[in-house]
Amino acid sequence: MSDQPRRPRTSGKPYRRPKKDPVRILAFEALRAVDERDAYANLVLPPLLRKAREKEGPETFDARDAALATELVYGTLRRQGTYDAVLSACVDRPLGEVDPPVLDVLSLGAHQLLGTRIPTHAAVSATVELARVVLGDGRAKFVNAVLRKVAQHDLDGWLERVAPPYDDDPEDHLAVVHSHPRWVVSALWDSLGGPRAGIEDLLRADNERPEVTLVARPGRATAEELLEEDAAVPGHWSPYAVRLTEGGEPGAVAAVRDGRAGVQDEGSQLVALALANAPLDGPDRRWLDGCAGPGGKAALLAALAAERGALLVASEKQTHRAGLVARALEGNPGPYQVIAADGTRPAWRPGSFDRVLVDVPCTGLGALRRRPEARWRRRPEDLEGFAPLQRGLLRTALESVRVGGVVGYATCSPHLAETRAVVADVLKQYPDTELLDARPLLPGVPDLGEGPDVQLWPHLHGTDAMYLALIRRTG
Repeated sequence: MSDQPRRPRTSGKPYRRPKKDPVRILAFEALRAVDERDAYANLVLPPLLRKAREKEGPETFDARDAALATELVYGTLRRQGTYDAVLSACVDRPLGEVDPPVLDVLSLGAHQLLGTRIPTHAAVSATVELARVVLGDGRAKFVNAVLRKVAQHDLDGWLERVAPPYDDDPEDHLAVVHSHPRWVVSALWDSLGGPRAGIEDLLRADNERPEVTLVARPGRATAEELLEEDAAVPGHWSPYAVRLTEGGEPGAVAAVRDGRAGVQDEGSQLVALALANAPLDGPDRRWLDGCAGPGGKAALLAALAAERGALLVASEKQTHRAGLVARALEGNPGPYQVIAADGTRPAWRPGSFDRVLVDVPCTGLGALRRRPEARWRRRPEDLEGFAPLQRGLLRTALESVRVGGVVGYATCSPHLAETRAVVADVLKQYPDTELLDARPLLPGVPDLGEGPDVQLWPHLHGTDAMYLALIRRTG
Protein backbone atom coordinates (compact mmCIF):
# COMPACT_ATOMS: atom_id res chain seq x y z
CA MET A 1 0.00 0.00 0.00
CA SER A 2 1.34 3.46 -0.88
CA ASP A 3 2.36 5.76 1.97
CA GLN A 4 1.49 8.78 -0.11
CA PRO A 5 -1.34 10.87 1.36
CA ARG A 6 -4.63 10.85 -0.48
CA ARG A 7 -5.23 13.72 -2.81
CA PRO A 8 -7.83 16.21 -1.69
CA ARG A 9 -11.11 16.27 -3.56
CA THR A 10 -11.02 18.43 -6.63
CA SER A 11 -14.77 18.67 -7.27
CA GLY A 12 -16.18 22.15 -7.38
CA LYS A 13 -18.67 21.69 -4.54
CA PRO A 14 -17.74 20.64 -0.99
CA TYR A 15 -19.59 17.65 0.41
CA ARG A 16 -22.81 18.57 2.20
CA ARG A 17 -24.30 16.30 4.80
CA PRO A 18 -27.94 15.42 4.11
CA LYS A 19 -30.60 17.07 6.20
CA LYS A 20 -32.54 14.71 8.44
CA ASP A 21 -36.28 15.30 8.18
CA PRO A 22 -37.93 13.51 11.14
CA VAL A 23 -41.34 13.43 9.40
CA ARG A 24 -40.14 11.62 6.28
CA ILE A 25 -37.73 9.38 8.17
CA LEU A 26 -40.65 8.30 10.39
CA ALA A 27 -42.82 7.62 7.31
CA PHE A 28 -40.03 5.55 5.75
CA GLU A 29 -39.57 3.52 8.95
CA ALA A 30 -43.29 2.78 9.06
CA LEU A 31 -43.34 1.59 5.45
CA ARG A 32 -40.32 -0.63 6.09
CA ALA A 33 -42.08 -2.20 9.09
CA VAL A 34 -45.17 -2.90 6.97
CA ASP A 35 -43.02 -4.42 4.22
CA GLU A 36 -40.49 -6.36 6.29
CA ARG A 37 -42.57 -7.53 9.25
CA ASP A 38 -46.07 -7.64 7.77
CA ALA A 39 -46.96 -5.03 10.37
CA TYR A 40 -50.11 -2.93 10.21
CA ALA A 41 -49.72 0.82 9.88
CA ASN A 42 -52.34 1.55 12.54
CA LEU A 43 -50.24 -0.42 15.06
CA VAL A 44 -46.81 0.81 13.91
CA LEU A 45 -47.52 4.52 13.65
CA PRO A 46 -48.54 5.45 17.23
CA PRO A 47 -45.29 4.32 18.90
CA LEU A 48 -43.22 5.91 16.12
CA LEU A 49 -45.07 9.20 16.59
CA ARG A 50 -44.56 9.08 20.36
CA LYS A 51 -40.86 8.36 19.87
CA ALA A 52 -40.51 11.29 17.45
CA ARG A 53 -42.24 13.68 19.85
CA GLU A 54 -39.99 12.58 22.70
CA LYS A 55 -36.81 12.81 20.62
CA GLU A 56 -37.50 16.04 18.76
CA GLY A 57 -39.64 17.77 21.37
CA PRO A 58 -43.23 18.99 20.94
CA GLU A 59 -42.11 22.34 19.55
CA THR A 60 -40.02 20.73 16.79
CA PHE A 61 -42.35 17.79 16.05
CA ASP A 62 -45.86 19.18 16.45
CA ALA A 63 -49.38 18.09 15.51
CA ARG A 64 -48.91 19.22 11.91
CA ASP A 65 -45.81 17.07 11.58
CA ALA A 66 -47.69 14.09 13.00
CA ALA A 67 -50.55 14.68 10.56
CA LEU A 68 -48.15 14.89 7.60
CA ALA A 69 -46.34 11.70 8.63
CA THR A 70 -49.67 9.90 8.97
CA GLU A 71 -50.83 11.10 5.56
CA LEU A 72 -47.57 10.06 3.91
CA VAL A 73 -47.81 6.53 5.33
CA TYR A 74 -51.50 5.87 4.75
CA GLY A 75 -51.62 7.68 1.41
CA THR A 76 -48.63 5.76 0.08
CA LEU A 77 -50.10 2.42 1.18
CA ARG A 78 -53.55 3.15 -0.23
CA ARG A 79 -52.21 4.25 -3.61
CA GLN A 80 -49.45 1.67 -3.85
CA GLY A 81 -50.95 -0.06 -6.90
CA THR A 82 -51.34 3.19 -8.83
CA TYR A 83 -47.86 4.41 -7.88
CA ASP A 84 -46.34 1.06 -8.88
CA ALA A 85 -47.87 1.47 -12.34
CA VAL A 86 -46.45 4.99 -12.62
CA LEU A 87 -43.02 4.03 -11.32
CA SER A 88 -42.89 1.07 -13.70
CA ALA A 89 -43.15 3.56 -16.54
CA CYS A 90 -40.27 5.60 -15.11
CA VAL A 91 -37.81 2.86 -14.15
CA ASP A 92 -35.68 0.97 -16.67
CA ARG A 93 -36.13 -2.41 -14.99
CA PRO A 94 -38.98 -4.44 -13.46
CA LEU A 95 -40.00 -3.06 -10.07
CA GLY A 96 -39.35 -6.48 -8.57
CA GLU A 97 -35.64 -5.90 -9.24
CA VAL A 98 -35.59 -2.59 -7.33
CA ASP A 99 -34.44 -2.95 -3.72
CA PRO A 100 -37.50 -2.68 -1.42
CA PRO A 101 -36.09 0.24 0.63
CA VAL A 102 -35.46 2.16 -2.60
CA LEU A 103 -38.98 1.39 -3.78
CA ASP A 104 -40.42 2.63 -0.49
CA VAL A 105 -38.59 5.96 -0.91
CA LEU A 106 -39.77 6.22 -4.52
CA SER A 107 -43.35 5.50 -3.46
CA LEU A 108 -43.19 8.17 -0.77
CA GLY A 109 -41.94 10.61 -3.37
CA ALA A 110 -44.63 9.61 -5.86
CA HIS A 111 -47.33 10.18 -3.26
CA GLN A 112 -46.01 13.64 -2.46
CA LEU A 113 -45.93 14.51 -6.15
CA LEU A 114 -49.23 12.96 -7.22
CA GLY A 115 -51.34 12.71 -4.08
CA THR A 116 -50.64 15.83 -2.04
CA ARG A 117 -50.40 19.59 -2.49
CA ILE A 118 -46.70 19.68 -1.70
CA PRO A 119 -44.98 21.74 -4.45
CA THR A 120 -43.07 19.70 -7.00
CA HIS A 121 -39.63 21.08 -6.14
CA ALA A 122 -40.17 20.55 -2.42
CA ALA A 123 -41.48 16.99 -2.93
CA VAL A 124 -38.48 15.98 -5.05
CA SER A 125 -35.81 17.68 -2.94
CA ALA A 126 -37.23 16.39 0.36
CA THR A 127 -37.40 12.83 -0.95
CA VAL A 128 -33.87 12.96 -2.36
CA GLU A 129 -32.63 14.19 1.03
CA LEU A 130 -34.43 11.26 2.64
CA ALA A 131 -32.76 8.92 0.15
CA ARG A 132 -29.33 10.35 1.02
CA VAL A 133 -29.98 9.67 4.72
CA VAL A 134 -31.45 6.16 4.48
CA LEU A 135 -29.98 4.85 1.21
CA GLY A 136 -26.77 6.75 0.56
CA ASP A 137 -25.70 9.32 -2.04
CA GLY A 138 -25.37 6.82 -4.90
CA ARG A 139 -28.91 5.52 -4.81
CA ALA A 140 -30.22 9.01 -4.04
CA LYS A 141 -29.16 9.98 -7.58
CA PHE A 142 -31.32 7.17 -8.94
CA VAL A 143 -34.25 8.37 -6.81
CA ASN A 144 -33.76 11.91 -8.10
CA ALA A 145 -33.77 10.79 -11.73
CA VAL A 146 -36.92 8.68 -11.35
CA LEU A 147 -38.89 11.32 -9.46
CA ARG A 148 -38.08 13.95 -12.07
CA LYS A 149 -39.75 11.67 -14.60
CA VAL A 150 -42.74 11.19 -12.29
CA ALA A 151 -43.07 14.96 -11.95
CA GLN A 152 -43.61 15.40 -15.69
CA HIS A 153 -47.36 14.64 -15.34
CA ASP A 154 -50.03 15.00 -12.68
CA LEU A 155 -52.06 12.02 -11.46
CA ASP A 156 -54.75 12.32 -14.12
CA GLY A 157 -52.11 12.58 -16.81
CA TRP A 158 -50.38 9.46 -15.57
CA LEU A 159 -53.63 7.49 -15.32
CA GLU A 160 -54.34 8.25 -18.97
CA ARG A 161 -50.97 6.70 -19.78
CA VAL A 162 -50.81 3.66 -17.48
CA ALA A 163 -54.42 2.53 -16.96
CA PRO A 164 -55.96 0.35 -19.70
CA PRO A 165 -59.13 1.80 -21.26
CA TYR A 166 -62.30 0.95 -19.33
CA ASP A 167 -64.00 -0.43 -22.44
CA ASP A 168 -61.13 -2.85 -23.04
CA ASP A 169 -60.86 -4.20 -19.48
CA PRO A 170 -63.17 -2.61 -16.88
CA GLU A 171 -61.76 -4.42 -13.86
CA ASP A 172 -58.12 -3.78 -14.76
CA HIS A 173 -58.91 -0.12 -15.45
CA LEU A 174 -60.57 0.26 -12.04
CA ALA A 175 -57.73 -1.63 -10.35
CA VAL A 176 -55.11 0.83 -11.61
CA VAL A 177 -57.19 4.01 -11.26
CA HIS A 178 -58.43 3.21 -7.74
CA SER A 179 -55.42 1.21 -6.52
CA HIS A 180 -57.00 -2.14 -5.62
CA PRO A 181 -55.85 -5.60 -6.76
CA ARG A 182 -57.91 -6.78 -9.71
CA TRP A 183 -59.30 -9.78 -7.82
CA VAL A 184 -60.52 -7.48 -5.03
CA VAL A 185 -62.24 -5.20 -7.56
CA SER A 186 -63.97 -8.23 -9.07
CA ALA A 187 -65.07 -9.60 -5.67
CA LEU A 188 -66.40 -6.25 -4.44
CA TRP A 189 -68.28 -5.67 -7.68
CA ASP A 190 -69.87 -9.14 -7.52
CA SER A 191 -71.10 -8.47 -4.00
CA LEU A 192 -72.22 -4.89 -4.62
CA GLY A 193 -73.77 -5.47 -8.04
CA GLY A 194 -75.02 -2.59 -10.12
CA PRO A 195 -73.35 -0.33 -12.68
CA ARG A 196 -69.91 1.27 -12.86
CA ALA A 197 -70.83 4.30 -10.73
CA GLY A 198 -71.49 2.20 -7.62
CA ILE A 199 -68.23 0.26 -7.67
CA GLU A 200 -66.25 3.43 -8.38
CA ASP A 201 -67.90 5.13 -5.39
CA LEU A 202 -66.99 2.14 -3.21
CA LEU A 203 -63.37 2.05 -4.37
CA ARG A 204 -63.03 5.80 -3.81
CA ALA A 205 -64.43 5.40 -0.29
CA ASP A 206 -61.83 2.71 0.42
CA ASN A 207 -59.15 5.29 -0.38
CA GLU A 208 -60.49 7.94 2.00
CA ARG A 209 -59.20 8.22 5.53
CA PRO A 210 -62.10 7.35 7.86
CA GLU A 211 -63.10 9.43 10.81
CA VAL A 212 -62.46 8.06 14.28
CA THR A 213 -65.73 6.77 15.73
CA LEU A 214 -66.30 6.31 19.44
CA VAL A 215 -68.89 4.22 21.26
CA ALA A 216 -70.40 5.29 24.58
CA ARG A 217 -70.83 2.08 26.54
CA PRO A 218 -74.33 2.04 28.07
CA GLY A 219 -74.45 2.47 31.81
CA ARG A 220 -70.91 3.86 31.84
CA ALA A 221 -70.95 6.83 29.45
CA THR A 222 -73.37 8.67 27.20
CA ALA A 223 -73.12 10.04 23.70
CA GLU A 224 -74.00 13.45 25.12
CA GLU A 225 -70.91 13.33 27.34
CA LEU A 226 -68.69 12.48 24.37
CA LEU A 227 -70.22 15.26 22.29
CA GLU A 228 -68.76 17.77 24.73
CA GLU A 229 -65.33 16.98 23.29
CA ASP A 230 -63.76 19.26 20.68
CA ALA A 231 -64.58 18.37 17.05
CA ALA A 232 -67.12 15.71 18.14
CA VAL A 233 -70.34 15.17 16.17
CA PRO A 234 -73.09 12.52 16.46
CA GLY A 235 -72.76 9.22 14.66
CA HIS A 236 -74.84 8.53 11.58
CA TRP A 237 -76.93 5.59 12.84
CA SER A 238 -76.00 4.21 16.25
CA PRO A 239 -77.38 6.07 19.30
CA TYR A 240 -74.09 5.35 21.07
CA ALA A 241 -71.79 6.59 18.28
CA VAL A 242 -69.84 9.85 18.23
CA ARG A 243 -67.47 10.82 15.42
CA LEU A 244 -64.27 12.80 15.94
CA THR A 245 -63.69 15.14 13.01
CA GLU A 246 -60.54 17.08 12.12
CA GLY A 247 -58.27 14.27 13.23
CA GLY A 248 -59.47 14.10 16.83
CA GLU A 249 -57.31 12.01 19.15
CA PRO A 250 -59.33 9.37 21.07
CA GLY A 251 -56.61 9.05 23.70
CA ALA A 252 -57.37 12.62 24.77
CA VAL A 253 -60.98 11.71 25.67
CA ALA A 254 -61.35 10.99 29.39
CA ALA A 255 -64.12 8.41 28.91
CA VAL A 256 -61.90 6.46 26.49
CA ARG A 257 -58.95 6.53 28.90
CA ASP A 258 -61.25 5.28 31.67
CA GLY A 259 -62.70 2.46 29.53
CA ARG A 260 -66.22 3.89 29.74
CA ALA A 261 -66.10 4.51 25.99
CA GLY A 262 -64.06 2.99 23.20
CA VAL A 263 -63.04 3.31 19.59
CA GLN A 264 -65.45 1.27 17.47
CA ASP A 265 -66.63 1.58 13.88
CA GLU A 266 -70.33 2.30 13.62
CA GLY A 267 -70.86 -0.83 11.53
CA SER A 268 -69.65 -2.97 14.41
CA GLN A 269 -71.95 -1.12 16.78
CA LEU A 270 -74.92 -1.77 14.50
CA VAL A 271 -74.15 -5.50 14.37
CA ALA A 272 -74.12 -5.73 18.18
CA LEU A 273 -77.30 -3.66 18.50
CA ALA A 274 -79.16 -5.74 15.91
CA LEU A 275 -78.35 -8.97 17.74
CA ALA A 276 -79.28 -7.46 21.11
CA ASN A 277 -82.65 -6.25 19.79
CA ALA A 278 -83.60 -9.31 17.71
CA PRO A 279 -86.93 -10.83 18.86
CA LEU A 280 -86.66 -13.95 21.02
CA ASP A 281 -89.05 -16.70 22.01
CA GLY A 282 -88.56 -17.29 25.74
CA PRO A 283 -86.05 -16.04 28.34
CA ASP A 284 -83.22 -13.58 27.71
CA ARG A 285 -80.63 -14.31 30.40
CA ARG A 286 -77.43 -15.66 28.80
CA TRP A 287 -75.53 -14.18 25.87
CA LEU A 288 -72.37 -15.44 24.14
CA ASP A 289 -69.76 -13.64 22.07
CA GLY A 290 -68.01 -16.60 20.48
CA CYS A 291 -65.16 -14.67 18.80
CA ALA A 292 -64.71 -11.87 21.30
CA GLY A 293 -61.18 -10.58 20.66
CA PRO A 294 -60.07 -7.85 20.92
CA GLY A 295 -63.25 -6.91 22.82
CA GLY A 296 -65.05 -4.02 21.15
CA LYS A 297 -68.33 -5.78 20.40
CA ALA A 298 -68.09 -7.77 23.65
CA ALA A 299 -67.87 -4.53 25.66
CA LEU A 300 -70.97 -3.12 23.98
CA LEU A 301 -72.88 -6.40 24.28
CA ALA A 302 -71.93 -6.74 27.95
CA ALA A 303 -73.23 -3.24 28.67
CA LEU A 304 -76.49 -3.92 26.81
CA ALA A 305 -76.88 -7.27 28.58
CA ALA A 306 -76.33 -5.61 31.96
CA GLU A 307 -79.28 -3.29 31.34
CA ARG A 308 -81.51 -6.39 31.12
CA GLY A 309 -79.90 -8.33 33.93
CA ALA A 310 -78.35 -10.80 31.47
CA LEU A 311 -74.89 -12.39 31.62
CA LEU A 312 -72.42 -12.14 28.72
CA VAL A 313 -69.85 -14.89 28.23
CA ALA A 314 -67.00 -13.62 26.03
CA SER A 315 -64.96 -16.44 24.50
CA GLU A 316 -61.67 -15.94 22.68
CA LYS A 317 -59.31 -18.70 21.55
CA GLN A 318 -56.00 -16.83 21.90
CA THR A 319 -54.99 -16.19 25.48
CA HIS A 320 -53.42 -12.79 24.89
CA ARG A 321 -56.50 -11.61 23.00
CA ALA A 322 -58.70 -12.91 25.81
CA GLY A 323 -56.68 -10.59 28.02
CA LEU A 324 -57.59 -7.67 25.74
CA VAL A 325 -61.25 -8.66 26.04
CA ALA A 326 -61.01 -8.74 29.83
CA ARG A 327 -59.50 -5.23 29.80
CA ALA A 328 -62.27 -3.95 27.53
CA LEU A 329 -64.97 -5.36 29.83
CA GLU A 330 -63.38 -4.25 33.09
CA GLY A 331 -65.81 -2.03 34.98
CA ASN A 332 -68.91 -3.32 33.20
CA PRO A 333 -71.94 -2.61 35.43
CA GLY A 334 -73.37 -6.12 35.14
CA PRO A 335 -72.09 -9.71 35.31
CA TYR A 336 -69.81 -11.09 32.61
CA GLN A 337 -67.31 -13.87 32.10
CA VAL A 338 -64.23 -13.98 29.86
CA ILE A 339 -62.83 -17.37 28.88
CA ALA A 340 -60.03 -18.57 26.61
CA ALA A 341 -61.70 -21.27 24.53
CA ASP A 342 -61.77 -22.55 20.95
CA GLY A 343 -65.06 -21.50 19.41
CA THR A 344 -65.16 -24.66 17.29
CA ARG A 345 -64.74 -26.86 20.41
CA PRO A 346 -67.08 -25.23 22.90
CA ALA A 347 -66.46 -25.29 26.62
CA TRP A 348 -70.20 -25.05 27.33
CA ARG A 349 -73.20 -27.30 26.93
CA PRO A 350 -75.32 -27.20 23.74
CA GLY A 351 -78.33 -24.91 23.93
CA SER A 352 -76.83 -22.85 26.78
CA PHE A 353 -77.45 -19.39 25.39
CA ASP A 354 -80.32 -17.15 24.32
CA ARG A 355 -78.25 -14.92 22.03
CA VAL A 356 -74.97 -15.77 20.28
CA LEU A 357 -72.69 -13.59 18.18
CA VAL A 358 -69.87 -14.95 16.01
CA ASP A 359 -67.90 -12.21 14.28
CA VAL A 360 -65.70 -14.65 12.41
CA PRO A 361 -62.08 -14.23 11.25
CA CYS A 362 -61.99 -13.20 7.59
CA THR A 363 -59.95 -11.49 4.88
CA GLY A 364 -60.84 -8.06 6.27
CA LEU A 365 -61.81 -6.69 2.86
CA GLY A 366 -64.48 -4.62 4.57
CA ALA A 367 -61.92 -2.53 6.48
CA LEU A 368 -59.59 -1.45 3.68
CA ARG A 369 -60.04 2.20 4.70
CA ARG A 370 -58.45 1.45 8.06
CA ARG A 371 -55.93 -1.17 6.97
CA PRO A 372 -54.93 -0.20 3.44
CA GLU A 373 -51.97 -2.60 3.40
CA ALA A 374 -54.38 -5.56 3.70
CA ARG A 375 -55.46 -5.19 0.07
CA TRP A 376 -51.91 -5.96 -1.08
CA ARG A 377 -51.31 -8.66 1.52
CA ARG A 378 -54.39 -10.80 0.89
CA ARG A 379 -54.64 -13.38 -1.91
CA PRO A 380 -57.67 -15.20 -3.38
CA GLU A 381 -56.43 -18.45 -1.88
CA ASP A 382 -56.83 -16.95 1.61
CA LEU A 383 -60.56 -17.51 1.22
CA GLU A 384 -60.01 -21.26 1.21
CA GLY A 385 -58.08 -21.01 4.47
CA PHE A 386 -60.84 -19.11 6.26
CA ALA A 387 -63.77 -21.14 4.89
CA PRO A 388 -63.60 -24.20 7.22
CA LEU A 389 -63.15 -22.00 10.31
CA GLN A 390 -66.06 -19.71 9.38
CA ARG A 391 -68.38 -22.66 8.83
CA GLY A 392 -67.19 -24.39 11.99
CA LEU A 393 -67.81 -21.32 14.12
CA LEU A 394 -71.30 -20.83 12.71
CA ARG A 395 -72.15 -24.50 13.35
CA THR A 396 -70.98 -24.19 16.95
CA ALA A 397 -73.01 -21.02 17.38
CA LEU A 398 -76.18 -22.73 16.13
CA GLU A 399 -75.61 -25.64 18.49
CA SER A 400 -74.90 -23.28 21.41
CA VAL A 401 -78.19 -21.39 21.18
CA ARG A 402 -81.41 -22.79 22.61
CA VAL A 403 -84.59 -23.32 20.62
CA GLY A 404 -86.17 -19.91 20.14
CA GLY A 405 -82.79 -18.15 20.53
CA VAL A 406 -80.95 -16.11 17.91
CA VAL A 407 -77.49 -16.33 16.35
CA GLY A 408 -75.77 -13.40 14.65
CA TYR A 409 -73.21 -14.35 12.00
CA ALA A 410 -71.04 -11.32 11.23
CA THR A 411 -67.88 -10.64 9.27
CA CYS A 412 -65.91 -7.57 8.21
CA SER A 413 -65.87 -8.66 4.60
CA PRO A 414 -68.39 -8.25 1.79
CA HIS A 415 -66.94 -11.15 -0.20
CA LEU A 416 -69.78 -13.51 -1.07
CA ALA A 417 -67.61 -16.52 -0.22
CA GLU A 418 -67.37 -15.25 3.37
CA THR A 419 -70.95 -14.06 3.78
CA ARG A 420 -73.97 -15.56 2.04
CA ALA A 421 -72.15 -18.67 0.85
CA VAL A 422 -71.18 -19.60 4.43
CA VAL A 423 -74.68 -19.04 5.77
CA ALA A 424 -76.34 -20.96 2.92
CA ASP A 425 -73.96 -23.93 3.23
CA VAL A 426 -74.31 -24.27 7.01
CA LEU A 427 -78.08 -23.82 7.12
CA LYS A 428 -78.47 -26.79 4.77
CA GLN A 429 -77.29 -28.89 7.72
CA TYR A 430 -79.71 -27.21 10.14
CA PRO A 431 -83.27 -27.36 8.79
CA ASP A 432 -84.62 -26.32 12.20
CA THR A 433 -83.57 -22.70 11.63
CA GLU A 434 -84.92 -19.59 9.94
CA LEU A 435 -83.32 -16.39 8.73
CA LEU A 436 -84.69 -13.28 10.41
CA ASP A 437 -85.04 -9.99 8.56
CA ALA A 438 -82.22 -7.91 10.05
CA ARG A 439 -83.17 -4.67 8.30
CA PRO A 440 -85.84 -3.47 10.78
CA LEU A 441 -83.23 -3.84 13.54
CA LEU A 442 -81.13 -1.10 11.91
CA PRO A 443 -83.71 1.71 12.05
CA GLY A 444 -83.06 4.67 9.81
CA VAL A 445 -80.21 3.02 7.91
CA PRO A 446 -80.94 3.26 4.15
CA ASP A 447 -79.86 1.10 1.19
CA LEU A 448 -79.94 -2.24 3.01
CA GLY A 449 -80.93 -4.25 -0.04
CA GLU A 450 -83.53 -6.99 -0.32
CA GLY A 451 -82.61 -8.77 2.91
CA PRO A 452 -83.11 -10.69 5.06
CA ASP A 453 -79.37 -10.32 5.72
CA VAL A 454 -77.60 -6.96 5.78
CA GLN A 455 -74.48 -5.71 4.02
CA LEU A 456 -73.14 -2.31 5.06
CA TRP A 457 -70.87 -0.27 2.75
CA PRO A 458 -68.35 2.56 3.26
CA HIS A 459 -69.74 4.66 0.40
CA LEU A 460 -73.40 4.19 1.36
CA HIS A 461 -73.29 4.12 5.15
CA GLY A 462 -69.92 5.58 6.15
CA THR A 463 -69.04 2.34 7.96
CA ASP A 464 -66.78 -0.61 7.37
CA ALA A 465 -68.32 -3.17 5.02
CA MET A 466 -69.82 -5.31 7.79
CA TYR A 467 -72.12 -8.24 6.99
CA LEU A 468 -74.80 -9.63 9.33
CA ALA A 469 -77.18 -12.56 9.12
CA LEU A 470 -79.58 -13.29 12.02
CA ILE A 471 -80.68 -16.90 12.46
CA ARG A 472 -83.28 -18.28 14.89
CA ARG A 473 -83.35 -21.89 16.10
CA THR A 474 -86.89 -23.18 15.58
CA GLY A 475 -86.66 -26.76 16.76
